[in-house]
Amino acid sequence: MQHQSTTHDNIPASPFAGEAPDMFFGLPMAMARAMALRGERIGHDMAQVRMGFQATQANSRGEVHGGAIATLLDCTLAAAARAHDPAAHGVATIDLTLHYVAAGSGDLIATARCERRGRSISFARGEVRAEDGTLVALATGSFKLIARQPAAGS
Repeated sequence: MQHQSTTHDNIPASPFAGEAPDMFFGLPMAMARAMALRGERIGHDMAQVRMGFQATQANSRGEVHGGAIATLLDCTLAAAARAHDPAAHGVATIDLTLHYVAAGSGDLIATARCERRGRSISFARGEVRAEDGTLVALATGSFKLIARQPAAGS
């Protein structure tokens, strides 16, 4: 059985490489640290995010809990929705639909593409794969773009 690569060379490397664990593609997000999310690539309406395995987020079988996978997909699709200008926009999830395909263990890698971006609403789809390429989950979602405001005194 052939497995697809878990990295996508057509997604540019993140300009935010080496950011603090509580940052996510240039935006502060404490949950990124809690979920061990690392933004690896963003641009060209696409994003790639790795979620490090944490035993505290495992189910009773020791595999990654479905809720953690849902969080990974939500964050990755949202990143793709703002990939055209990641530091200028935040997003709010409007809806998210997931399909679990197989159990996941170890680090998981999600990739997503923004399929359509309007003035304020974007639509994205993505997938999660294990490091060996096994497909774990698929998702689609819609997101409201929210312009970031400069910090006071900037």
